[in-house]
Amino acid sequence: MRVVIAGGHGQVALRLERLLAARGDEVAGLIRNPDHAGDLRAAGAEPVVCDLEAASVEEVAGHVSGADAVVFAAGAGPGSGAARKETVDRAAAVLLADAAERAGVRRYLMVSSMGADAPPPEGTDEVFAAYLRAKAAADADLRRRDLDWTILRPGWLTNDPGTGRVRLAPKVEPGAVPRDDVAATLMALLDTPASAGLVLELVAGDTPIAEAVAAVTAAR
Repeated sequence: MRVVIAGGHGQVALRLERLLAARGDEVAGLIRNPDHAGDLRAAGAEPVVCDLEAASVEEVAGHVSGADAVVFAAGAGPGSGAARKETVDRAAAVLLADAAERAGVRRYLMVSSMGADAPPPEGTDEVFAAYLRAKAAADADLRRRDLDWTILRPGWLTNDPGTGRVRLAPKVEPGAVPRDDVAATLMALLDTPASAGLVLELVAGDTPIAEAVAAVTAAR
């Protein structure tokens, strides 16, 4: 399987790249900063320099052409303002979907965020509220498309070691989840075509990831 990951130098993306490469998949990561190329190579991924805030649909389509799936794991990141939540967390996700359609890549996994299913609560920090609105808009755009999409909305991300056990459902109680387990869940979703069309929330839990994915697909 060939997988192209937007935001290839992100913490979840690097973990996913390692997992996919370790089992023999072909992985490419789209990165804005060429200085990050070595980290992707160390993870077993092919670095592809592509600034999603400046690239054309044709350019991105060329990078994803021939892929079996694309994963949107990009984000403006901590310290960025509200404007970049719009240009990265929303617009870049839309650009990747446009490019996937152009290139004939049907499978699209979106790394979204818990809380993107409702307006930000009153009193929410302005930048975080902009982030949630951008994620909600990107999710809504993807859901309208004729693609085999899956939207994963993790809770609060931590760098704790993964346990391989999660709670995964259309709606779960808010909580934290290790980035290791987010990456492992993304890989399990990639391996499960029946997860297409699902919007799922993810936090740490007691169910092995493979069982959790099987359960949500069986319950649809």
